[in-house]
Amino acid sequence: MVIWEIFAIAGLVFLILEMIIPSMFFLNLALAGFATAILALFLSNWIYLTVIFVLLSILSILFLRPILLKHKETKDQETGMQGKYIGKIVKVIEPVTKYSGAITIYDERWEARVDSDETIPAGSEVKIIKNESLVLTVEKI
Repeated sequence: MVIWEIFAIAGLVFLILEMIIPSMFFLNLALAGFATAILALFLSNWIYLTVIFVLLSILSILFLRPILLKHKETKDQETGMQGKYIGKIVKVIEPVTKYSGAITIYDERWEARVDSDETIPAGSEVKIIKNESLVLTVEKI
């Protein structure tokens, strides 16, 4: 097996690991692996290439990972459930209790529950305070 193939395969393995365990760590190693594979086309000493791989990995973890993590957190805030539903005032379409009920928001029907023992009648307005999977928790306003 040629040296560049080894680094390309290592980059591919790290890329697959990043897809399985999204931590923005293995992506840096994958980039270092692919860059070293390209350099291996011009260099043939495996010791130099290994040192280059280690240095590129460390540099990308130190400088690129914080940028990637910051960008990822921004995307989570923009597209997450928090921004679209939490804190919104909605209309109750079926009486909401601790065990059953429904609300409507953006012309969508959602299952809703309350944390307390009270019953909120249909037609009331409530505020969404949290979500648990497909069930929204609401409180009376």
